[in-house]
Amino acid sequence: MKRNHAKLICDIGELSMTCTKSPCLEAFLQQSAELTASHMNSEVCSIYLYFEERQELVLKATKGLKREAVDKVTLKPGEGLTGLALKELRPISVKEASKHPDYKYFPSIGEEKYESFLAVPILRGHNRIGVIVVQNSKRNFFTDDDINTLRAITSQLANTIETVKVLMSIERKEKEEAEPDVDFTAMKFFKGRSGSVGVAEGKAAALQSKQQYFLCDQCLEQAKSYTLEDFYHAVSLTESELDRLQKQVEEKLADVASLIFTAQVLMLKDRSFIDAIVQRVKKGINPPLAVKQIVHEYTHRFQSLENAYLREKAHDVQDVGISLLENLIGSAAHQYDYSDRIVVAREVFPSDMLKLSSLGVKGLILLTGGITSHIAILARSLEIPLVFIDDFRLLKLSRRHFILLDADNGNIYIDPEQKVLDAFREKHPKQDFEMLAKLVKPSTHTADGARVIIQANINLLCDLKTARAFKAEGIGLYRSEFPFIVRPDFPTEEEQFVIYEKLVKGLPGQEITFRTLDIGGDKVLSYYEYEKEENPFLGMRSIRFSLQHKDIFRQQLRAILRAGAGADLRIMFPMISSVDEFIEARQELFDCIRELKQQGKPCHDLPKVGMMVELPSVVELINEFAGAADFFSIGTNDFIQYMLAVDRTNEKVAYLYLPHHPAVLRSLKKVADAVIGHGKEIAVCGDMAYDERYLEFFIGIGIRKFSVDSHLVPRTQQLVEKISVPAAEKLAFEWLRENKVADLSRRVEGNQEQN
Repeated sequence: MKRNHAKLICDIGELSMTCTKSPCLEAFLQQSAELTASHMNSEVCSIYLYFEERQELVLKATKGLKREAVDKVTLKPGEGLTGLALKELRPISVKEASKHPDYKYFPSIGEEKYESFLAVPILRGHNRIGVIVVQNSKRNFFTDDDINTLRAITSQLANTIETVKVLMSIERKEKEEAEPDVDFTAMKFFKGRSGSVGVAEGKAAALQSKQQYFLCDQCLEQAKSYTLEDFYHAVSLTESELDRLQKQVEEKLADVASLIFTAQVLMLKDRSFIDAIVQRVKKGINPPLAVKQIVHEYTHRFQSLENAYLREKAHDVQDVGISLLENLIGSAAHQYDYSDRIVVAREVFPSDMLKLSSLGVKGLILLTGGITSHIAILARSLEIPLVFIDDFRLLKLSRRHFILLDADNGNIYIDPEQKVLDAFREKHPKQDFEMLAKLVKPSTHTADGARVIIQANINLLCDLKTARAFKAEGIGLYRSEFPFIVRPDFPTEEEQFVIYEKLVKGLPGQEITFRTLDIGGDKVLSYYEYEKEENPFLGMRSIRFSLQHKDIFRQQLRAILRAGAGADLRIMFPMISSVDEFIEARQELFDCIRELKQQGKPCHDLPKVGMMVELPSVVELINEFAGAADFFSIGTNDFIQYMLAVDRTNEKVAYLYLPHHPAVLRSLKKVADAVIGHGKEIAVCGDMAYDERYLEFFIGIGIRKFSVDSHLVPRTQQLVEKISVPAAEKLAFEWLRENKVADLSRRVEGNQEQN
């Protein structure tokens, strides 16, 4: 019988578009297999999906083979004729499959009688998605026309099947995580990576996926029947609760907490949202199920919007839904009951961090593969010990488990024995903030009397209290991006002015250094439509973004200049790569000064203008830069990342992120020599600035100014006071002679042991 290929391709295209109507993902794949087999007059059609993390092809649907073979037949790339098609990325057509040297026989699945074999890889670009296989008992059954048709089918199905594969992977992972098979009596220690230093102890609280919460009907099936009055009462309780939380957050985090819960309050006041639930209830649907159904619909609507900021509102809808359900059903594990808890979560948004802080969490464990810089920075400002770990078993911790969190070293102890707790508490006595503040000296000197300045990094206005108490000698770095990150839109000049003025007044008479907007990489604005970038760390970020969006840049510069009127104001630009770029940014600043003066608005008309040293291109041009800029700050985190081409958030290559790489140390020396030689100031910020392994090296190459997170000022002062300049210069000379990482690693470890 002649195969009607044109009709098949049309039917497959329609199937692809209507896959969401299938009762489940497996049903969609099965429909695809049956439709293909029918139209090609093929006795067998099988669909295999390729799971890259396991490097495994898995049979997921079949027409003609035994159904029990699904999920049981697996192949590696290159294994069998099917695996060969995937490995070589080409169709494999064989007249007599059983005689082919690459044929792999699977007993008990019933394929031995099918000699004609055709396999076509399912690809999207270079991505291997799977393989579709057709078989027939007649030899030499498939033609070149069949091969081309099957290629066309896989092309049409590729995008849809790729989505199905991803969803299946998520479902599989969630099922694995849901299995209560972790014995925490046997597994009491986990090793992660420090994101924010500190120690904490408390009961666990695992934050489950919001989507998973709404996919699960268990709590709703077990719920008793509720009335419309019960629902209205839950709405009232939720509204009062959100209002109280908003006030708590604003009291603590006035600069970035604006309207964090307002979107959720507005959802409760949205007549169409509430009425939609009410109408379901009036039709006889139990209120908990009605809430779930409407939240699911609204979530889907938001997620389908083009605007990235509005898409993120799906999280607010889900949060509201969870609050309503828990206030309606009366769940004991209330979503906001995190006081004195160690929270375990897959991921958190900046707004989530602020909520958790206001709710009194003791510590945070994030289940992610790499360090997310803006979350880590927020945690440090909020003084929440944070550990990153790629181990989803920790989501199975119940609220009865006790956690000892050593975020200094990335260690997690589950239900530790009393002797472990006692030893830990003895080693890490609780710091008395007021006593520690009294011990900090107003100025810092090395052991032999050399003057060193220790300034504070300010991320949130709440850092100012600590900076003042610990006698920080000014602000060495104000990260101005956080008011941008957590807001629903770009803050206006006036909104920024209010925040910046509080910052300047927070440390009167001290140096105040503003770093202009540094977004991009992993610091993204949810409301800004970024073009897709293959590598955002090398893309439209920092000063590049500002110079591309000069209206936003000028609003920020004007707000800084106005807030800094009469202060010791410094403005520096991040991620400068060329002298031209620095001059262009500086000219925008000068234009803003002239414009403000013409408008008669008070402003600082002669701020010092500096730049971050973060890119390798700056090292070669440092003499030219030193002649143009007033001051410099070495951002060691990005400097190392770009110098060594290592993404430190990628755990697969994080071991190559080495501050003591010979190229890094020699470049730091070259930069310091040039800047000091021109009589300009140079500071160091980033993780190296407070790392006891490297402080002596920096002093040895002539650097006398450090900017650290405000709570680290006392510790940094204590470390500096142990260092003598001659010994530091000797150490730097010895380190700079080395050309092998291994040799420098030994020296660094030896220096740490001595300290």
